[in-house]
Formats: sequence, C-alpha cells, structure tokens
Amino acid sequence: MNRAQGGKLALAAGSLALALATMTGCGYINPQQTSHQYAASDGIRADLGPLQLRNMLIVSAGADKPGRLLGAVYNSSSQDVKLTLNGAEGSQTQVPVKANSYTLLNDSTDEAILSTSGGIAGSLVDVKITEDGTNVSKTVRVPVLDGSLAEYKEYLPAGSEPTGSATPSPSPSATGTGAAH
Repeated sequence: MNRAQGGKLALAAGSLALALATMTGCGYINPQQTSHQYAASDGIRADLGPLQLRNMLIVSAGADKPGRLLGAVYNSSSQDVKLTLNGAEGSQTQVPVKANSYTLLNDSTDEAILSTSGGIAGSLVDVKITEDGTNVSKTVRVPVLDGSLAEYKEYLPAGSEPTGSATPSPSPSATGTGAAH
C-alpha cells in the first residue's frame, strides 16, 4: 500500500469514527423521552395505594352544574376496594373496584357523578381521592371539560345542560290519554 492509499484509508476511518460519535452523542446528551412518564391525554394520572387512576377528568357544563368523572381505575391489590372522590361544595361519589381488576368510568354502568363540578371548562379543580383498603388519601387537580368537544358531549350528566340552552317543552301529543294507538 502506498502513502496516498494509506492517507485515504486513515481519512475514511476518521470520518466514520466522527459520524458514529456524532450519532451516538445525541442520545447521550439529550434525555430519553421514553423515560419521562406523563399523561398523554386530556385527563390526569394519579396513584393512590394499590389504585392507579388514569386519564381522569370531569365533564360538566359549568361550575355550579353536575360533573361526571371519566377515566379508568386499576386495582393491583388482592382485595376489592372503594374509591371515594370528594369535589367542590361537599360533592362526593364512590367507585367500587374489584381486586386485580379495573373499572372504566366511561361505561354507562359505572357513572361517577359529582353534584357540583366546581369549575368551568378549561380549569383544574381540587378533588380529594380516598381509598378504603389502606385509608390513603390525597388531593389531585382534575381538568374540567365541557360538551364542546364531540367525544365528551355524550358524557354530560343529566341536568348539566349549558346555561342558555333551550329545553324543549313536551308537546301536547306526548302527554297521551293512556289509550293505545
């Protein structure tokens, strides 16, 4: 091998080493996004004893209107537990969660309604959560959403229509005389 070929080989090896160092250096300097846990949704996440609350949020038409809690509650313990959620102005609801199972609050069979949401759409409200298995409790800030997004409109609790909405009155034909038609 002559001197020119040796120089080209050394230059190529140096370029390759520089390229490899540059590619691996970015991952070394910058934090890995996959190691940072966050709620990639509209709701929040919280852990309480054996319970993991995921994508928790309140759907309501106003601060003084009822609010429905949405999300999932996972129970990693071998006992059935009851989750109690206390919101604004003494509003409270309870959610039973079976052992080693989960409860989806989005299901119509497991509605969790607070009599008062305590916040307008876009705000965060304090909700005290308590779990009866270990009597652990903590206060979390839960986002309030309204029915302006189509995916949440169906979850607005009864009696939680937005202020100023027209409520249809029953028509005379709706109040039948009891005769079969």
